[in-house]
Amino acid sequence: MASSKEGELVIDPMKQFEISSLFGSGDGGLYFFSATNSTLWMAIVFLVSVALFSFGARGRSLVPTRLQSVSEVVYEFVQKMVRDTAGEEGMKYFPYIFTIFVFIFFANMLGLIPGSFTVTSHFVVTGALALTVFVTVTAIGFIKHGTHFLTFFVPQDAPTVMKPLLALIEVISYFVRPLSHSVRLAANMIAGHAILKVFAGFATALAIYGASVATIPVAFFSVLVMIFMFALEVLVAAVQAYIFAMLTSIYLNDALHMH
Repeated sequence: MASSKEGELVIDPMKQFEISSLFGSGDGGLYFFSATNSTLWMAIVFLVSVALFSFGARGRSLVPTRLQSVSEVVYEFVQKMVRDTAGEEGMKYFPYIFTIFVFIFFANMLGLIPGSFTVTSHFVVTGALALTVFVTVTAIGFIKHGTHFLTFFVPQDAPTVMKPLLALIEVISYFVRPLSHSVRLAANMIAGHAILKVFAGFATALAIYGASVATIPVAFFSVLVMIFMFALEVLVAAVQAYIFAMLTSIYLNDALHMH
């Protein structure tokens, strides 16, 4: 975001990540029960996701419409990913992974709309998703294997004297999963959106102060970089949804097959 304050250029790329109350008391105060821009855009993501697959699945004609084709491509893409990663046994959990992928994908994409809010840029959202995956996968592991699931943390082929140390390392790395799972997504969203705002604010400020022979090339370069970064962010938004869902499938495979 760019603004002018006493003749100085002020660009605040982090302002777009601020959570604000939709029906505040005027002082911008947030309370536990406040409806915020974050909750609004999570609801929009939910409605868009439901609308796409509801209307896309309607009719299910032999000659699919564009909307049906898109929904089928997304469905089959995630289905193949889960089957290839977790096997046929993992397909019973396909709806869960599919829901995670669709939510993150649309949250990332809708966050690229000017004036919108990227809910996946907040660690509380990505952390909640990652923690849910962690608890679910761990529960599946214990339900399927019982206490034998604990042997997952002990490398079987390692020397006996090294097993306690390696087991400790495996346990630590296992419990770090939710942190790395969530930070990866949020950090990528924050970094990309912040860079976009910097270049957009810079180009806007040049337009506000007035173009000249000296500033036109700079403004033109800023716009080109912003277009390139926007295209890159679209790719990153899709890839990060895929990575989150893929890691979920990998963790599920560990719990189901323990290898």
